[in-house]
Amino acid sequence: MSPPIVARLRDLLSREIKTGELLRALVVVGPIVAAYFLTREPALLNLGLIAVSLLIPALKLRLAPRAVALHYLAILFTFGTLFLAAPIKPLFVALTALAGFLAVAVTRYGDNLRTLGNWVFIPAVYLACEVREGVSATEALRHAGVIIASSPVALALVCGVQIYDQRRGNAVTSSYGPPSPEWFLPAAATAMAVFAAAALVEILNLAQGQWVMWSAASVVVGDLSASTGKLKQRAIGALVGVPLGFLAGVALPVGRVGYALAVLAATLTLISFSSYIVAFGLRCFFIALAASFAGGASGIAEERVANVITGGAFGLIAVALTEIVWLRVVRKARSSR
Repeated sequence: MSPPIVARLRDLLSREIKTGELLRALVVVGPIVAAYFLTREPALLNLGLIAVSLLIPALKLRLAPRAVALHYLAILFTFGTLFLAAPIKPLFVALTALAGFLAVAVTRYGDNLRTLGNWVFIPAVYLACEVREGVSATEALRHAGVIIASSPVALALVCGVQIYDQRRGNAVTSSYGPPSPEWFLPAAATAMAVFAAAALVEILNLAQGQWVMWSAASVVVGDLSASTGKLKQRAIGALVGVPLGFLAGVALPVGRVGYALAVLAATLTLISFSSYIVAFGLRCFFIALAASFAGGASGIAEERVANVITGGAFGLIAVALTEIVWLRVVRKARSSR
């Protein structure tokens, strides 16, 4: 490979990979994955999602350890509420929609708080569905108990990173940005999208339904054009990443080491890349690879892609409906003056 090509490749990787965030995520999630490998306790891998969900807002918003602790409590409370409500399907649907609404409504107090809201909603909904997937109520309760009991480890690791950065002078006073004057519109769209997605999941008993709900909330990022662009990125990432991960899993030998590393890599994609489409595509790749290593990849490609697109479609419809209603309200208000 010629030197100019190597230099361009190196520049591309340096722009795409956020090295500082990657190293901090490894410090936080790496020990948890190592603990899973030693103990063979699957709940510990889900703990990694809580850890990275705490780390992302902590780094982006420069949160003090006290704020990280409050974020941690919000995740546990939301997860516990949704987990306990899951057997009562209408209640679970309603509470999931409420969680989606609140995740966006916090921008009323600062636009940057959307990051914090998202990273309460995502791990809480994901885990509430994941720990019940394909197991008995007793096993699900045990799984949830292990996550909650071991979760202070994740909090301690993230607070340790923040304290280290603060002592090095890298941390500054948190700034949540100006309050969003139109917070209600995206919050309502998110609630509508998540309600429809959760209802579909519960009515049809869809496997891995958390991806439908996650995708529905994820595409509500602004107006219809911006939301359409977000869905395109997610669809491309899933269409490319999932089949490649499945094929790689077929070619590689099944094993616990490969499974643990694939889960670790999937978790790291949440924070380590500048480009969303690259991050999401790699996340889909490593999740499909992990499923292959676990021996459960049959049909995962079609299922994952369908879930992403279905959830995103709910998000787009919700954004379009709220925009139409809002325009009618504005026009009516102007005509009455």
